Amino acid sequence: MTSPGATRRALSPVLAALLTVTACAEPASDAEAASDAETPPAAADVAFVGVNVVPMSSEEVLENRTVLVEDGRISWIGAADAAVPEGAQAIDAAGLYLMPGLAEMHAHVPPQAGQEAFTDQILFLFLANGVTTIRGMLGAPHHLALRDELDSGRKLGPRLVTTGPSLNGNSVPTPEAAREAVEAQAAAGYDLLKIHPGIGAEAFDTLAATAERVGIRFAGHVPAEVGVRRFIELGGSTIDHLDGYVDALLSEDAPAPAFFGVNAMDHVDEASLDELVRLTAEAGVAQVPTQSLFEDLLLDGDVDGLYARDDVRYMVPAVREGWGDAVASIRGDVPREDLERFIDLRRRLIRALHDAGVPILLGSDAPQIFNVPGFSMHEELDALVASGLTPYEALRTGTVNIARHLGAEDRGTVAEGQAADLILLRGNPLESVANVRDVAGVMIQGHWLGAAEIEAGLADIAEANRSSAPEAP
Repeated sequence: MTSPGATRRALSPVLAALLTVTACAEPASDAEAASDAETPPAAADVAFVGVNVVPMSSEEVLENRTVLVEDGRISWIGAADAAVPEGAQAIDAAGLYLMPGLAEMHAHVPPQAGQEAFTDQILFLFLANGVTTIRGMLGAPHHLALRDELDSGRKLGPRLVTTGPSLNGNSVPTPEAAREAVEAQAAAGYDLLKIHPGIGAEAFDTLAATAERVGIRFAGHVPAEVGVRRFIELGGSTIDHLDGYVDALLSEDAPAPAFFGVNAMDHVDEASLDELVRLTAEAGVAQVPTQSLFEDLLLDGDVDGLYARDDVRYMVPAVREGWGDAVASIRGDVPREDLERFIDLRRRLIRALHDAGVPILLGSDAPQIFNVPGFSMHEELDALVASGLTPYEALRTGTVNIARHLGAEDRGTVAEGQAADLILLRGNPLESVANVRDVAGVMIQGHWLGAAEIEAGLADIAEANRSSAPEAP
């Protein structure tokens, strides 16, 4: 994440800090940080008895059902009083709600090899909050093996989709460098390409043409020389952070945009907003807004209050200690009124894109500044509802929409034959997305983690990372 106003050849200081947000971590030793996340429990047949099913294929609750999971898939949904097969674990789910697992479409896995303990913590934090799929947006070679371990169930954690290493003005300064990088990442087996700022227009055209030729998609930021219209035209898979949209609305006399244009709100001309929405919808370019990240960074209280949030204790001290400085730097001297106008414009853009049929995909850019993995997904759901989506529409951004986008049609709903990636909740999420916070258990590929296991794992992580919160700058 960074401003599209970054220099063409060099990454901005803020971006450099964000790119290393996980790389600099020095977590507790593997022994100290060990948790149940390191050894997957044996998958077993499970029956959720008396549960209220939230299928997400439609806006309804199927009350008082039994859902049978066999061999990692939902094999049967029927009456609550149906006989549970011999040998299956029966879970008394009376009064609880079963929905599909969520996906985080802008996640970060520690990019440096040799950080197994920290990586296990990150994966467990996602899973503990019902996130059963993540799209890693700053890939590294060792992520390919990690992806296979997670997908096969040999390692406990969410399924992983991963980009290759960052493509930016430094790594692909020329068309030839762009062609070579795309070919190499496709050959290595990455799922998609991660675009960062600074790529020149000619190099980007070559990047996009090569990606189409070798059969790999690109996603992420919109480089300033390219612009959002050209990014859409060239077939971007997703635009993350709504990057490039505010820039496209700025008048010619606007100052150089800093941090996605937050400093230029007096120069926004919304006359072309409808056209941008239409072009996005016609091209089918999905959006990963990460709106909660912007609201945290720009509006949500002072740094002391942010550090006091309960979820901060789960992050490695070496990572979280720099968050306060980053918030102060990003907010700068922009008036509060302009920060509020910027957030309001983004909310209206999210609603307009959604109403036009543009796929909105759930993502929060975690772990990131005051965005703790898993926990930040709840804030993102809140932000989508605040942008005008209903709870059902917001939940679909993390279930059905993402399954379709990834071509994983066996996920995203609760139905017979679907993969058993599930969340058991104590409250009805269709009434309020806040109920997704109250997790009674999570299932990933048929592996069941009950509330006690989740609480124990979280407690282990908090203890491993226990230290006093840094003072605000």
